[in-house]
Amino acid sequence: MDRGTERDRPPSRGAGSRAAPEPADTGRIPLAVVVVDRAGLVSHWSSGARRLFGVGKDQAIGRHAIDLLPVSGALPDIDDGPPHEEYAPYDGLGPGLGTSLDGGLGYPSAGRARLTVPEPSGTEVASADACGRNRADVLWWAYPLVGPGSERLLVLAADAEALHRPGTEDGTIVERIAPGFALHTDFPGAEDLARRLPEILPSMSVGDSARIVSQVLELGYPVLEFSQNDRVPVTPDWGVARRVERRVRRERAARAAASGRPLSKEPDEGEDLEYVAVRERLEFLNEVSRKIGTSLDLARTIGEVSRAVVPRFTDVAGTYLREQVVAGEGFPDGVPDTRTMWHRVALEHTDEPGRWDDVVPVGEAMPFPAHTPFFQCMTSGEPVLVPRISEQLGHAIAAQFDKRDIRPLITGRSMLVVPLKARHVVLGFMILLRHPERAEFNDMDRVTGAELAARAGLVLDNARMYTHQENVAETLQDSMLPHIPPRMAGCDIATRYLPGTLLGRIGGDWFDSVKLPGARTALVVGDVMGHGLNSAAMMGQLRTAVQTMAALDLPPAQLLRNLDDLAQRLGETYLATCLYAVYDPIAGELHLANAGHIPPVLVRAGDGRSELLDLPTGAPIGVGGVPFEAARVRVAPGDRLVMCTDGLVEMRGEDIGVGLATLCESAAHPAASMDDACDTIIRALNTRGGRKDDVALLLARLNGIGPDDVAERTFPLDPAQAGRARAVVREQLHDWGLAQLAGPAELMVSEVVTNALRHSHGRPVTMRLVRGDTLLCEVDDDDHELPTLLSAGPDDEAGRGLRVVSTLAREWGTSRTAAGKSVWFELTLPRR
Repeated sequence: MDRGTERDRPPSRGAGSRAAPEPADTGRIPLAVVVVDRAGLVSHWSSGARRLFGVGKDQAIGRHAIDLLPVSGALPDIDDGPPHEEYAPYDGLGPGLGTSLDGGLGYPSAGRARLTVPEPSGTEVASADACGRNRADVLWWAYPLVGPGSERLLVLAADAEALHRPGTEDGTIVERIAPGFALHTDFPGAEDLARRLPEILPSMSVGDSARIVSQVLELGYPVLEFSQNDRVPVTPDWGVARRVERRVRRERAARAAASGRPLSKEPDEGEDLEYVAVRERLEFLNEVSRKIGTSLDLARTIGEVSRAVVPRFTDVAGTYLREQVVAGEGFPDGVPDTRTMWHRVALEHTDEPGRWDDVVPVGEAMPFPAHTPFFQCMTSGEPVLVPRISEQLGHAIAAQFDKRDIRPLITGRSMLVVPLKARHVVLGFMILLRHPERAEFNDMDRVTGAELAARAGLVLDNARMYTHQENVAETLQDSMLPHIPPRMAGCDIATRYLPGTLLGRIGGDWFDSVKLPGARTALVVGDVMGHGLNSAAMMGQLRTAVQTMAALDLPPAQLLRNLDDLAQRLGETYLATCLYAVYDPIAGELHLANAGHIPPVLVRAGDGRSELLDLPTGAPIGVGGVPFEAARVRVAPGDRLVMCTDGLVEMRGEDIGVGLATLCESAAHPAASMDDACDTIIRALNTRGGRKDDVALLLARLNGIGPDDVAERTFPLDPAQAGRARAVVREQLHDWGLAQLAGPAELMVSEVVTNALRHSHGRPVTMRLVRGDTLLCEVDDDDHELPTLLSAGPDDEAGRGLRVVSTLAREWGTSRTAAGKSVWFELTLPRR
C-alpha cells in the first residue's frame, strides 16, 4: 500500500526497506503490504513488497499468493535454530501464514521467519551469504478481511534487521512493535479499504483502529511503529514481538565475552522470558480493566467483558450468568446445582459470521450436568483448564444441546472455564476456547484467566446492583404513575413519561389529573430533584398528598403552601417543583399556581398561536417560608395546555430558552389526535441529543362545556321543593334526549335535595345538571358538615338516602365549598 517510487515518500520517514532507517524520533520504517482476494490471488503488491521479497509488482499481481509467499516446511525457532547459512533451504513464512492464505484461519495471526529471496536487478535487498543467496529476517502479520469487497486477507511484513540502529550499545531500539498502514497508495480501492478499517478488522479495539485510521490519513505510506507504549493490535500468541529482544541479548552476551566484560548481573534467558511473559500478562490485565466497567448498564458491561478478551487472549468467549443476575433481582443465594439455570448473555468469536449463532444463540437458558467442566467451575469457584477437548468430552458436552451438534465447534480446541465471582458467590462463568492451530491454554493462562474473571466479576456485580436498584425504582415509579383516563369533564388528556438516558435514569418526575366538584379537573406536573429510589419514593408521597388535597378542593396557592409544609416535615433534603392548574370547563377558565416549575404553554385554538404563560413563580417545594400566588387565565374551547418537566426542554450546553422556544413551536403544530400532538413534541425535543433527565409531559385539550349543556336551579328552603326538583330533572332530561335516565335521576335527586333542604341553615339550595361524557348532578347547601354513608337497620328512619345514591350512581361524592358543602353523583349516558 506504499507509493510506487521513493520520491513519493516523505524523506523523513526512511527510504528503502533493506537499508536501516536513519536515527530519528519517529520510530517508523516502511512495510511491505500484500492484499489477497477471495480467489487466493494477489490484488495488491506494494513497492515495499517488491524490495522485501524481490518480486516486482507486474510479476505479482494476479498470481497465487501461496506461490509468492511460500509456506512449506516447519517454522524454525529464530533464536534457538542453526546458524544463518543453514536457513537457506527454508523458504517460507510459516504454517500460520499458509493456513491464512488458504482461508483456514478466521482470526489474525503473526509470526517471524527467515526466508531466501532473489535479488532483483538494481535493488539492494539483503546481504548475500557465501552461496550468493539473499536472506530476509521477516516479521509478518495476517489479518482476515471480513467486510464487503473482494479482498480476503491483508498481509503486512517488515524487515526485522531494520529494527536495529547502528551505534547503539545493544543494537536494539524496540520493546514493542505494531504495524500500521496508510492512504495515498497505488492500488484501486485503497481509500475505501482505509475507511473500512474498523469494519474489516472487527477484532481490533476502537482505539487501535482509530489510531491506524489516523495514520492512514496522515502518513501516506505503510509503516512499522515501535515504541515503549504500543502493542501489536492483534497478537494471537504472547511474545511474538519480543523475539528481537532475545536475539539481541545473545549478541550482547557475545560482544561482552569478546571484550572480557562480566555478565554476572544479567538474568539468564529463562528468567528473562519469564519476566517478559509475566509483565505482558499484567499489562494485558490492566488494559482489560480500563476497557470494562465504563458503564453501570449490565448489558453493556457484559459486552465489554467479552470483547476485551477476543482475540488477544482467546478466539471464542461465551458468557453465562445466573437467572437472578439477568433478571436484575437480588443477590443469588446458595451454591449452584444441576437445576440452576444459566443464561447465555454474550458470545464473541473470530470464526466466520453466523457460525455460532444458530447452534448456541445468545439468550438461551440451560442447566449444566454435574459431569461437565462448567459444573465443576461453578460449584468450586475455580478455573477449569482443558488443554484439548477430546472426542469423548466433546460428545458429553454436545449431549446438552438437543438436536444441535456442537462438536465441530469445540472438539480439538483448548478450553478454559473461569468463574465470575463477587463476594464469594458465583454470578456466572466464561467459556474461553482457542482454535486448534493456536497454542493451548497453560497454567499461566489459568492464572491470567482467574484474575481476569475476578476483575470482570467485580464490574458485573456493580452493574448488577445498580440494575437491581434501577429495577426497584422503576417498578416503584411505574406503580405510582397514574393511568389517566383520556377524557375528563370538558377536556381530553394525553401523557408521556420518558426515563433518563444516562446514569440515574429513574427520577422523580410525575403527572396527574384529579376530578373536582363542579365538573372541574385538576392538572398536575411535578419534579422531585435528584434521581434513584429515594426520589421515586418522595415523588409517590408528594403525588398522594396532592391528590388528597385536591379532593378537598383547596385553591391552587393554598395547596402548594400545604405541600411545602409537608415536604419540610418529610426531610430537609427534599426539594421539588410543581405546577398545579384547575380547569373549569363551564366558566372557561384556568386557575394556576407555580412552585419553581417551568411555565406551561397555552396554544390558542383561534389562530394557532402558542405562548408561555407568565405566572407568579414561587420557590420550589421544600424551601419553606415562601408565599405562593395564583393566576387566572381565560381559555376558549379547543385551546391546548402543555405542561412538562425541565428534562424535556433542558439540554446540556444549551440555554433553556432554546428548549422552551422549541416547545412552543412544536406544541403549536397541528395534530390529528392528542397522542399525535404528544409525539410531535417528543420528537422535536428528544432528538436534539444531550438529554439525561427523565421527562413527564401532560397535554390537555380544553374543550369546555357550553351553556346548552348546563341547567341550574335554586330552591327555597321548603320541603315541598323536593318534588319541584324531580320535575325539573325530568323535564331537562327529556329536552336533552335522555328520558331513559329520568327514573334513577329523579330518585337520587329527591334524596339529595331533601337532605340539603333539611340541613341548610338559611341559604337556598342549588342544583346543577351538566351533560358531558356523563350526566352530572350537583346539589349545594350552606351546611359544612359532610354526610356519611350509614348502615340503616329495618327500624331506622334515616340513613337510606346515600345508600340509594351509592347503589344507583356511576360515581358519587361529597366535598366542602366556600359556602358549605356539595353532594354530587354521575350517571352513564346511554349509547347512541
